[in-house]
Amino acid sequence: MKILVLGAGKMGSFFLDLLSFDHETAVYEKNPDRLRFTFNTLRFTTMKEIKEFEPELVINAVTVKYTVSAFEEVMPYLPDNCLISDIASVKTGLKDFYAKCGRRFVSTHPMFGPTFANLNQLSHENAIIINEGDYMGRIFFKDLYSRLGLSIYEYTFEEHDKTVAYSLSIPFVSTFVFAAVMKHQDAPGTTFKRHMNIAKGVLGEDDYLLQEVLFNPYTSGQVEQIRTELKELLDIIERKDETAMKEYLNKIRDNVRRDITAVRF
Repeated sequence: MKILVLGAGKMGSFFLDLLSFDHETAVYEKNPDRLRFTFNTLRFTTMKEIKEFEPELVINAVTVKYTVSAFEEVMPYLPDNCLISDIASVKTGLKDFYAKCGRRFVSTHPMFGPTFANLNQLSHENAIIINEGDYMGRIFFKDLYSRLGLSIYEYTFEEHDKTVAYSLSIPFVSTFVFAAVMKHQDAPGTTFKRHMNIAKGVLGEDDYLLQEVLFNPYTSGQVEQIRTELKELLDIIERKDETAMKEYLNKIRDNVRRDITAVRF
């Protein structure tokens, strides 16, 4: 299959490495410096090259802020039967875009990123495939993700957004709060250093991505839960209530234990 990847960033390069030995691949990237690190693939910087390549599948891996605009730029140069796809972690506006564009599409979300995940060992990671997309496109990505050992879930666009609101907004907001109140430590403990590394990783993400995750319409409800829990915990601390603290710790340990069990089984 002829596959065109839009964007030679970390995830775009990851997909090129993954696909280039089984397919004829090409990458379109406006920043020529990024193309220095691609191999075994055609490297494009003009729309004319894309038109001549005649891709059968396009994987849009540009920064989430430009997902739709990248599609709009490239679509006039694609064959009518070309399947378009995205791997965006934020799907805001994409359902409406696909409905209007009139093309076959498939939308997926690899639930891992280059910041924390080991891209060479993904057997404990997950991927979401939007079940509202093209059937054969979903089969293609399901086979691809299965070969990586990923756990695959099929959701609607709405179900995806709800999942992202939970799985990304809670750790993002918790990290923001930690970063907002932290002070320099000359001799930080192990737990502090681990939280600091997480904060550096999260805050190293694209600002627009962080914004869109938090502006997800389902995020506010998740953040409200954090505020409720903090209020309860603060009350226990102020009262120095040992019994209530023990009950609270048992409650959150049960939450963590149930989550680990769900992941394993």
